Amino acid sequence: MTTGTTHTAKVTLPSDTQILITREFEAPKHLVFKAYTTPELVKRWWSGERGEVTVAEIDLRVGGRWRYAMVANEGFEVAFHGEYREIVPDERLVSTEVFEGMPDQEYPGGDELGTLNTATFTEIDGRTRLEVLVDCPSTEIRDAIISSGMEGGMQEGFDRLEQVAISLA
Repeated sequence: MTTGTTHTAKVTLPSDTQILITREFEAPKHLVFKAYTTPELVKRWWSGERGEVTVAEIDLRVGGRWRYAMVANEGFEVAFHGEYREIVPDERLVSTEVFEGMPDQEYPGGDELGTLNTATFTEIDGRTRLEVLVDCPSTEIRDAIISSGMEGGMQEGFDRLEQVAISLA
């Protein structure tokens, strides 16, 4: 499937425990935010070209939880979940993210070991710049995320996210 997009997400490492993802979308921020936070729309983009989304649950409120799952083209399930910490509609979304397939992902006391993700939506001349800052609990976790192949799937997912947001206009 050809997406026709001209934008690519840029991945940088601002610190030993952070990943910064930046991408522009050819759609206004309220449509990108809607596509990013609406379950039936997330199902259309989140898996990229790598499988089929089977679960997109979103309780979009502070303290609300989210969970996404997909069956990869190779037949295995991939799932993530988290909790919303801050929501500013069309502007900012802060949530935790835990990969459900990672062993030993709990801190002593039972707290889940995941990332804290801050997504910022900025509109520039009818386009949206999305910046996602991923704060990891350690350099090892950050490096594991980077080496997991997440960038290819993310690029595909963001290409589809752009298509979905444009389709809402």
